[in-house]
Amino acid sequence: MAPIALDAMGGDHAPVEIVAGAVQALRQYGVPVVLVGAPRPLHEALIEHDAAWQIPIVRAEEALDMSAGALASLRRPRSSIAVACHLVRRGDASAVVSAGSTAGIVATGRLRLRGQQGVLRPALAVVLPTLPRPTVLIDAGANAEVKPEMLVQFAHLGVAYAETALGVPNPRVGLLTIGREAEKGDKLTRRAHELLVSAPGLTFDGNVEGHDLLTGAVDVVVTDGFTGNVALKTVEGAVRFTIGELQETVEGSRLARLGALFQRTQLRRLRRRLDPEAYGGAVLLGLNGTVVIAHGASRAKGIAAACALAARLAAAGTIARIGERIAASHRPHRLWS
Repeated sequence: MAPIALDAMGGDHAPVEIVAGAVQALRQYGVPVVLVGAPRPLHEALIEHDAAWQIPIVRAEEALDMSAGALASLRRPRSSIAVACHLVRRGDASAVVSAGSTAGIVATGRLRLRGQQGVLRPALAVVLPTLPRPTVLIDAGANAEVKPEMLVQFAHLGVAYAETALGVPNPRVGLLTIGREAEKGDKLTRRAHELLVSAPGLTFDGNVEGHDLLTGAVDVVVTDGFTGNVALKTVEGAVRFTIGELQETVEGSRLARLGALFQRTQLRRLRRRLDPEAYGGAVLLGLNGTVVIAHGASRAKGIAAACALAARLAAAGTIARIGERIAASHRPHRLWS
């Protein structure tokens, strides 16, 4: 397999933690990585890990700021994320991983890798830590304004992801809105519900509400990028609050600490399940290349997990599966207005 092109200049802790994550991805997961960025600091960081001759570097002197938007990314054609995308397009890398600006990555990915045939818009998919198996939320922030037909395509993208990355057979799809009844929601969700009911190749379970996000009610939750991003950040905040409260309670008294000692295995398991870095990040689906966007604050562990996720998606043929689904479901539509 071709290596993962890792944007070494993107992220709050770049390049030190990015390089550490690349080394961990190689040594812990066996994932080959090529670092893209300014050679001197990257080489120095690799020396610190005794990995200077294990991980190659591709030069990219420019980098996007974490606050960079879509237009700023287009003005830097030689940025590290642009060069990483070019490596995938050329076949020299199997996927792109970056912890940089989400808006910049989405804009650069769309420009450099182009959308798959028949895909109206790429969408961001994230994994929620539900039981008995994870739930895919899509779109988590790539498209603030969408058409109903796009939500149907997002469902196909999310189902392909659930099938290939999570091994879910016949994933169940739910539409995120304000009530379970078909007539609940605005014009967009009501029309999307009508299309999803009759969409070939999808198992549509109807509407889901915000309190269903962490219950595992469905395997794929579909929504627009604005709503999805708000929902995702709400879930992340709730998880952080829960972990903080749990830790404070456990450490609150000698008796509580003693009880925690007997429950330490379960507590560790819960912490691992709720750790966002364990899932590798969001995946930009619908492009002619695999793109994984790690959290901007990711440390080495999160970067390594993102590289491992990108490698799994590339090896599982997620792009080809999306192409098959879109081709099978594609019908001429008059876009809603």
